[in-house]
Amino acid sequence: MPEPQYTQEQENELLQHIFFGKLDNLPNLASKIVRIFTSSTFTDTSMERNSLMQHTYPKLKEYCREKHGLEFQVVDMRWGVRDEATDDHKTTELCMQEIDNCQRVSVGPNFVVFLGQKYGYRPLPTKIEEDEFLKITSVSSSEDDKLLNQWYKLDLNNFPSLYCLQPVSSIFTNFTNRAHPRLMEEDQSQWWETMGKLNRAVRVAAAELLQQGRFTAQDNHRYNWSVTEQEVVRGILNAKDVQEHTLAFFRHIENINVSLLRHSMKFIDIAAKQVDTEAQRMLSDLRDVRVPATLPESAILRYTVQWSDDDGLNKNVHAEYLQDFIETFYRRIVELIDQGVRAQHALAANRVYTEILQQLHAVNNFSQDFQGRIDILERVRNYVQGSSNQPLVLWGEGGCGKSSMLAKIAADSSSWFPPKQYNPIRLIRFLGTTPDSSSIGPLLRSVCQQLCFLYQVPDNTIPVELSQLINYFKRLLEKTPADKPLCIFFDSLDQLSSADGAHSMSWLPPTLPNYVKIIVSTLPGIFNILSTLRNIIESRENFVQIKPLGEELAKTVLVARLSRQHRKITDTQWELVHERLAECNLPLYVKLVFDEIKLWKSYAQPQEKDLATTVSTSINKLLGRIENQHGHILVEHALSYITASKSGLSEAELEDLISLDETVLNDVYQYHLPPIRRIPPLLWTRIRNDLPNYLVEREADGVSVVCWYHRQFAE
Repeated sequence: MPEPQYTQEQENELLQHIFFGKLDNLPNLASKIVRIFTSSTFTDTSMERNSLMQHTYPKLKEYCREKHGLEFQVVDMRWGVRDEATDDHKTTELCMQEIDNCQRVSVGPNFVVFLGQKYGYRPLPTKIEEDEFLKITSVSSSEDDKLLNQWYKLDLNNFPSLYCLQPVSSIFTNFTNRAHPRLMEEDQSQWWETMGKLNRAVRVAAAELLQQGRFTAQDNHRYNWSVTEQEVVRGILNAKDVQEHTLAFFRHIENINVSLLRHSMKFIDIAAKQVDTEAQRMLSDLRDVRVPATLPESAILRYTVQWSDDDGLNKNVHAEYLQDFIETFYRRIVELIDQGVRAQHALAANRVYTEILQQLHAVNNFSQDFQGRIDILERVRNYVQGSSNQPLVLWGEGGCGKSSMLAKIAADSSSWFPPKQYNPIRLIRFLGTTPDSSSIGPLLRSVCQQLCFLYQVPDNTIPVELSQLINYFKRLLEKTPADKPLCIFFDSLDQLSSADGAHSMSWLPPTLPNYVKIIVSTLPGIFNILSTLRNIIESRENFVQIKPLGEELAKTVLVARLSRQHRKITDTQWELVHERLAECNLPLYVKLVFDEIKLWKSYAQPQEKDLATTVSTSINKLLGRIENQHGHILVEHALSYITASKSGLSEAELEDLISLDETVLNDVYQYHLPPIRRIPPLLWTRIRNDLPNYLVEREADGVSVVCWYHRQFAE
C-alpha cells in the first residue's frame, strides 16, 4: 500500500492553507476518473481489443462506479480517428496529448500496451526545427530536396521556428472529398506513394547526418520510430511511478506463415514480401530490452499462441487464450484501481475541501492572463481598505471580463492588509462552475462549512432549512475577528439557479459586520439582479461597471497569451487583428481571437474571413473548427443535446443519447467497426477538452451535469 501523502500535522496545515483561501502551492484536485490509454498496432490486436470492449470495459465501468464512485474511460485511438486528423497529420499528436491527459487525470492505471510481433506504422515527423531541417536538405538529393520543400513550410510564428508538414488536401485536393469517392481514392493512393518517398528521403538524410557526426543516434532514431514506440516512450519509459500506473501484455505467435501475405502482414512487419528486419530489430529492442528494464516483471504479462493458417488468430481457435487474457486484464486493472484509490489522501473525500480547492484553482486560472485595469483595481482596493459596510457590485455585459476581474481582485486582496497585523480570509465562489456553487442552498451550506472550520464552530450546528440557513450565514459573519478580515467573492450571480428565490438577493446581507467585505458580479438585465441590488445597496459608489478592454490592452493580453505558448504572429497578421479589435475588444472576444490566431502559421496570409467580427460569429467559427477536427455530425449533435436540455446533461446521459443516434455512429466508425455499436466515451471527452472554460459542470436535480458557462454559446 502506498505511503500516506501527508502526516497529521501536514494535513492540518494544508486544511488551514486551503480554508483561509491561500493561492500558493495548491495541491492538485483529486480525480474522479480512471482513464486508460491502450497502445497497440492496428491490425494485429483487433481480436483482443474487440473482446475487451465487448466483455471487460463494461465490467470495469460498473466496478468503478459501484465500488469507488469513479468514471471509467478507455482511450483507444483506433476508435473513431477521422480522415480530417489524417489530413492534418494530427493522429500522432492526438495520441501524445491523450497519454498526457490520462497521466494527469487517472486514478491508478493510465497506460496499457499490447505488443506482438508487429512494430507498426512509422509516421513522417509533422514538425522539424529549422536548423535540423536545413541539415537534412543539405545532404539530400536535388529531387528529395524539392519534394521536402514542397511538403514542409517554415513557420516563423513559433519559437523556435519550425518546418511544418502541410495538410495532404492542400496538394491532393480530393484527399477527404467523400462526395467523389473515385477522386478521393486516387488522391489517397497518391499520398501513400508520396509519403513513402518523403519517409525514405528523411531517413536516408538522417542516416547520412549520423555518419557525419552531425546527428546523434537519438536524432536519427526520431526519423525511424513507430507511433507505437512513441506511445510507449511517453506512457512507460519516460513516465513516473510506472509500476503503479502501467501494464504491458506481450503476445508471441509461433510459426507465423509469412508466405500467406494476406494474413501474415497483419501480424508482422512485411517489406517487399519479406519480413522487415529493420522494423523487427527496433521492435525487439523496445519489447525485449527497454520495456523490461523499466517495468517490473510483475507488470508484464506474456502469452504464446499458435498460428492459424485460416486467418492468423481466431476467437474460436484461440478462445482459451482470449478468455485468460480478458480475465487477467480485468483482475490486474482492478488491482491498480484499488491501489490508486488507497493512494488518494482522505482529504479527497472531504466535499468542502474539494469545493474550496476547485474554486482556488479557478482564481489562478482566471487571473493568469490579467492585464491592466489599474483604475478598477485601485477603486476596489479603496473599498476593501475603507469604511463601507455594504457589498460592492461589479457589473457589465456578457464577455466583458467580470470573472477575470474578480479573480484578479481576489488574488491581490490579501496583499492589501499589512501581513504582520492581519491574516486575511479569502472566500471565493465562481457561481455555476461546480455542483455546490450552482444553487443557493448548497452554496450557503458550503460557505458556512468553510466559516465554521475557520471560526472553530461545530458544523453540525448548520441548519438544513433555507431561511434558517440564511440567518445562520449572516450570524457567522458577525464572528469575524479584527485580525482575520474576511473578503467574500461571489462571481456571476446570474449563474445561480433561480430556485428558492435566489435572485431576490434576500440571502445577501445589505449591511455588513465589521471586518467583512463582500464583492459580487452580475450581468445587467438578467433576472433583474442588478436592479434588485440597486434597491438594497444604497451607496452608488459601490457599483462598478466593467467595460471592454480597449484596443491597446486587448493587444497586450493577446501578446502575453501567445508568448506563453511560444507563439507570435506576423506584422501583416497583426493588421487584421487590429482591425477586429477596433470593432470589438470584449475579453471573451479577445479569448476567442486568441484561440484562432495561436494556430496561424507565418506563411499564411490572413483573409478577412479568417477572423470573425463579433463574439457570436467568433463562437460559430470556433465550433466550426471543432466540428472539422472531431466530426461535424458528432459535434453538432452532442452540443445540440446540451443546448436543448433545460439544465444540462450528465456525461452518462449524453453518451447514451449519442449512442442511440445512428447518424452519429455511422459517421464515427470510419476505420474500425467495434463489436458493440456505442459511442467511444473519449470522443466526447476530446470535444470537451477543446472547449476549456466554455463548458462547465454544475448540479441539477442532484446530478452533476455539463452545460455552457457563457450564455452566448447557448444562444
